[in-house]
Amino acid sequence: MVTDPVADYLTRLRNAISAKHRVVDVPASNLKKELTKILFTKGYILNYKFEDENGPQGNIKIALKYDLKTKVSAIKALNRVSTPGSRAYTGAKDLPRVLNGLGIAILSTSKGVITDKEARQDNVGGEVLCHVY
Repeated sequence: MVTDPVADYLTRLRNAISAKHRVVDVPASNLKKELTKILFTKGYILNYKFEDENGPQGNIKIALKYDLKTKVSAIKALNRVSTPGSRAYTGAKDLPRVLNGLGIAILSTSKGVITDKEARQDNVGGEVLCHVY
């Protein structure tokens, strides 16, 4: 039983990147689907596919993105901020800036799972799930 599904998701991605895999399978949940959509729209992953055959929630197939010449991953780091034992909430005025705006912070807000830039535009705060750069 996984106690922190977001940390498990990030660790699976991190391990696949360090092993230079092209595709990684992750057990799906609604939160993980939203995280995957954000990573895709921000250009950190190449593509994704939701598969509903396996289990009640299904799987997410994620195609990782690498530079064609240098084979370096588009994702440099995936850091979990809020954990089940220590939640990290932030107000609309104190939203984090990751690498001075070069990275993204993914937040769970009342408007759904969004990035720090979208949270600034909507003037909402929430739980900081992770930093990506």
